[in-house]
Amino acid sequence: MRYLKMALTLVAIALLGSARIVAQTPASDPSARLKQVLPPAVASRVLAVIEKARSHDLPAEALENRALKFAARGVNPDSIEKSVVDQESRMEKVRDTLRSARGHAAGDEIEAGAEAMRKGVDGAKVSALARSAPSGRSLTVPLYVIGSLVDRGLPSQDALERVEQRLKALASDHDLEQMPAELPAQANAGQGNKPAETGRDLAGTKRPGSAVGAGQNGSGGGPPSSVPANGGRGAKPVTPGQGNKPTTPPGKKP
Repeated sequence: MRYLKMALTLVAIALLGSARIVAQTPASDPSARLKQVLPPAVASRVLAVIEKARSHDLPAEALENRALKFAARGVNPDSIEKSVVDQESRMEKVRDTLRSARGHAAGDEIEAGAEAMRKGVDGAKVSALARSAPSGRSLTVPLYVIGSLVDRGLPSQDALERVEQRLKALASDHDLEQMPAELPAQANAGQGNKPAETGRDLAGTKRPGSAVGAGQNGSGGGPPSSVPANGGRGAKPVTPGQGNKPTTPPGKKP
């Protein structure tokens, strides 16, 4: 009887230890998912870029989600790698620009600035916004709004000046997010008068698990509504700018 009790005790301890290990293991590891949806060599290089970003205090999760999102859309793996490499480079430039102008750079500001640069906003304009914005004001939404205005056909200098004026008037982030929808019809030409995407872009930065394969819905999981939840498998590879993919606006990169 004594040996039986000891055996049961050991089994209970082992089960408890296993439960703790499972509880501490992330339910959805982006690195593991990337290895599943990308060819081994590409996945290895992409993960190296992501690790470099992490070691340089850049928002590495945004790069993980970027790669997963494009894989889910069936984008060519080599194009995914290039997109991640280019975005990491833009992030480094934005980080250095913001630190030079303000002394610090938050991860979501870096991501927003990199997206603005991808859409054609140069580093000088990011620096100008950082220097002109009220002290202590987060630049995340202002930078996303500038990118969204450029997306809708407004020249980057005009977009910068409009946002700067609103910031000087102490407009709230909510007010800034309405700006793209306020553009005159000619600035929206070719854009289909679609709703402003600033809120959607910003939401993506607040939900690192929103990339495909996260296995959750609503609060931090599941793919974006426009992305099929197939983890990138079974989709016909597509190279950005080819096939039936909409033409990318001038200055905008994948």
